[in-house]
Amino acid sequence: MRHPYLWQRHTWPELRERVKEQPVVVQPIGSVEDHGYHLPLDVDNFLIGSICEEAAKRANGDILLMPHIPYGFETHHMDFPGTIDIRQEHLLDFVLDVTKSIAHHGFERILIADGHGSNMPILELVARRTILETPALCGCFIWPGLAAKTIQQQRTSGHQGMAHAAELETSVYLHLDAEAVQMDKAVRDIGMPESEFIWMDLMNGSPVRLMDEWTRFSKSGVYGDATAATAEKGGIIFEAVVEGFLRLVKEFKNRPRGQRTDYHHEAPNIPGQ
Repeated sequence: MRHPYLWQRHTWPELRERVKEQPVVVQPIGSVEDHGYHLPLDVDNFLIGSICEEAAKRANGDILLMPHIPYGFETHHMDFPGTIDIRQEHLLDFVLDVTKSIAHHGFERILIADGHGSNMPILELVARRTILETPALCGCFIWPGLAAKTIQQQRTSGHQGMAHAAELETSVYLHLDAEAVQMDKAVRDIGMPESEFIWMDLMNGSPVRLMDEWTRFSKSGVYGDATAATAEKGGIIFEAVVEGFLRLVKEFKNRPRGQRTDYHHEAPNIPGQ
């Protein structure tokens, strides 16, 4: 099957023609890391990959989907067997090389779709540098942010219940592939010290960001309440995320950019002067 929404399934002359349509180029990135006793190591890749694929199928040509980047920044998870870590400076340079390559070919709108929280500070720098170093506009997001209202409506876990391998990720994985989830091994694990300023939750992050080595506060690899997960919640959330993604793409594709002005060479129009 050709799958015209996939970058790599085009020939180079076909891709040269596609740039005339200026689709939003989407670069998915995830990780390979521990996700408790109950979930496979591929959670971050599987969830963001499934979201991007479904959105691309529905986007009527507005999404051109890049090959998936499967590894991320994982130094703090390396106590768990199977985790693959890409050092932060390497990850930044690698993803930036990808976005600059996309821009080099004339594509003007790039979104980095992230499935792993600890990638985000690095990807924000990639997006900023892409804008500063190329003509393209580039943004990044982590998928729960596309459907925050729906996720909050569906959650039954309390404070810190949706952090890692917990209610949110487990529910969406159950919806997509229940046979791969060992729910009899799911646990509730919230081991950080009580704090007014520091905690972990994907939907309600703390004002102070602090990430220690993972096994200092979670022996299972879960942070949150995986026992609260259901496939029904996962289906509702997955659909809301995909629909949010499609709205983002439609807006981003047509997002206007102001005219840049260098005031070293052009006098500003200052009121009263």
